[in-house]
Amino acid sequence: MKFFIDTANLQEIEEAAALGILDGVTTNPSLMAKEGIKGNQAIYQHYKEICNLVDNNVSAEVISTDYAGILREAELLAAIDAKIVVKVPMIREGVKAIKYLSSQGVRTNCTLVFSAGQALVAAKAGATYVSPFAGRLDDISADGMALLGQIVEIYDNYGFATEVLGASIRHPMHIIEAAEMGVDVITAPLKALEALFLHPLTDIGLEKFLADYKKSQS
Repeated sequence: MKFFIDTANLQEIEEAAALGILDGVTTNPSLMAKEGIKGNQAIYQHYKEICNLVDNNVSAEVISTDYAGILREAELLAAIDAKIVVKVPMIREGVKAIKYLSSQGVRTNCTLVFSAGQALVAAKAGATYVSPFAGRLDDISADGMALLGQIVEIYDNYGFATEVLGASIRHPMHIIEAAEMGVDVITAPLKALEALFLHPLTDIGLEKFLADYKKSQS
């Protein structure tokens, strides 16, 4: 399983990369706004700075919702760095754009996916990644993790190359459940990734080992 961090904060990306487990970054306009990044020039420069911190897979999202606009933005984003994956919304014009971009060798991430049907369409169009938003489905009392499992099964049935990218992952149990069902990638905030390191018995055990070592040196 690949671990992506869902943020536009450079310090958080550096911290995740330092852990030695980071495979990529996902961003969106909301995350950029949270960091106070305004204007296309500043946004594109920020994407470049993110690319400088990771080995690969930086999802950069288009804003346009029409076919020509999506392709125009995709060209600009892809030109920033070879690590860029163009993030395209799950809409008709977006799927058309994904089909064209994939034929040109441009990697894509189909975002805002909330159903197996949408994921199937994205895979047929040639998306590199498809991003079902598990946590947002949980927020409306739907089963977001069940959707991830359903998409994995469908893709396995037909041998689609599209990777399932579990998005809107909120906590470590989401990550473990996704891993159990064979999800290819998860993207999560730093807090959720760091929580995987934690267990009270580890802390208790380490404390005892260190206490016993100290006694042996007396």
